[in-house]
Amino acid sequence: MGHRAGDFAFYVLALSWHPSHCALRDTGRRSPECDDGVRHAFTVHGLWPQHEAGYPEFCESAGPSRVPNSLARSVADLIPDAGAAGWQWRKHGRCTGLDQDGYFETMRAAFARVRIPESLGDADRARTFSARDVEHAFIAANPGMSERGIALSCRGGHLADVRICMTRELQFRRCPEVDRNGCQDRRLRLPAAR
Repeated sequence: MGHRAGDFAFYVLALSWHPSHCALRDTGRRSPECDDGVRHAFTVHGLWPQHEAGYPEFCESAGPSRVPNSLARSVADLIPDAGAAGWQWRKHGRCTGLDQDGYFETMRAAFARVRIPESLGDADRARTFSARDVEHAFIAANPGMSERGIALSCRGGHLADVRICMTRELQFRRCPEVDRNGCQDRRLRLPAAR
């Protein structure tokens, strides 16, 4: 606590490889977004306000902390899990200084700004890439994106997230701290949707 809403330098749009999310989640907890037959490729993990070093979280805000079901449903194409949408709002969204509608609209606009590389858009077949190959595919598909403005997170040999740095106006930008902490694995699994 103690972070001030609206006090940040830029955004990180975190895109989850949804089949990895489902493969790595706690198997004791079933979730409709991971049921057999659900065919998401990349989904939004979150839109995170960032400082040049570090990030704000759980900011004080006059707005409600609970995301209404109707709003969670309206962004289910981005974040298929309503609980995750609520968590992203509480942890990160409140720190943007936007209200709930504004935060999720900005998230949608940020997602629309990114072109998913053709080689990575299919969740129906498993593949293996290096972290460098995934980054380069995104850079090639998105003019203005640079190697210093994208980073991956990995977990258990799987691609977990692609993290893309954007200005507050949703232009691609460099982000040395985010980039420096990115995964550099030479062999990342992108499992297929179940």
